Amino acid sequence: MKGLARKVGIGIAICALALLVQGVFLYLLGARVNTTLSIPVGLYWRVSEPVEKGAYVMFCPPPVEVFDQAKRRGYLGAGFCPGGYGYIMKQVAGVTDDQVEIGNDGVRINGRLLDMSAPLQADAGGRTMPRFQADRYVLSKHQLLLMGDSNPRSFDARYFGPVQRGQVKDVVTPVFTWGKPSKPER
Repeated sequence: MKGLARKVGIGIAICALALLVQGVFLYLLGARVNTTLSIPVGLYWRVSEPVEKGAYVMFCPPPVEVFDQAKRRGYLGAGFCPGGYGYIMKQVAGVTDDQVEIGNDGVRINGRLLDMSAPLQADAGGRTMPRFQADRYVLSKHQLLLMGDSNPRSFDARYFGPVQRGQVKDVVTPVFTWGKPSKPER
């Protein structure tokens, strides 16, 4: 019996190692997996396309307090970005020269209210949500407004504000997803 248990254990370990190697290989080729509800859950692929309105991107958040708080609260995971954050995937909703307004009813870009963008007062645990300090601004050529497009509870720009273009690591495109994305007008 001990011999069989040992063989099964070795078999499981070999299978786990093979899956890990395969996952690393697929990641190096360009596969990205989104498990959050901010954009449709599923498999994405890294593409060589410009960072433009409507694109899905993967970015490293800057090491600032709002992201420290988000990590402590479980809104984002640990990873290899500065500050120990994991990558975040969002949709580009605003680009250079777009006028952004954040009100109680939601985020407006050039006067158009984005779906599911009303800021929440509190998270599911009853904790007060952060709110970006400026309620009106124009995006510079170095800034992007990144929003979730699948969930009104997404931790996105209404809470942390614009991000620098240089923080974007990859543009990704959906391969196989669950959920229905809503593309903003270009």
